[in-house]
Amino acid sequence: MAVVVLLLGGGGLYWALKPPALNPMADPRAAEAMALVQTHGAKHAPTILQAVNERVKQMRERGQGVRLGEWRVEKDGESPDRYLVKMFIREQGFRDWFEREYVWRVNLKRRSVEPLSMAAEDLMPFNEVPPNPLVPPMPTS
Repeated sequence: MAVVVLLLGGGGLYWALKPPALNPMADPRAAEAMALVQTHGAKHAPTILQAVNERVKQMRERGQGVRLGEWRVEKDGESPDRYLVKMFIREQGFRDWFEREYVWRVNLKRRSVEPLSMAAEDLMPFNEVPPNPLVPPMPTS
């Protein structure tokens, strides 16, 4: 009985004291930023969260090794309204495992979600991906 109480107490203490990047629910604004990303519309699914889960499911169905990492949130600079939301998917390649990192910048004041990594950009609807400054615009006729 004492061991169970000790384990529960230690687990609760760890959960309460872990850094906000690992525990976004400790900061309500960080939790809001994560929710904005996860519920944002995606290219091939109703939400980004559903698109990520579907991608992992498809890899598993093909027999490919895959591990979904934890969603993390951290402040982006000095602004109280800007956060970075990150997660990764670890995929098994032909020889080694590699990680595909998904990163979004969230502005709570404007309620905007901007992809910062190519993997995150791949999930976003076409009309919401910022133009690439290295690619010239298409000529119009």
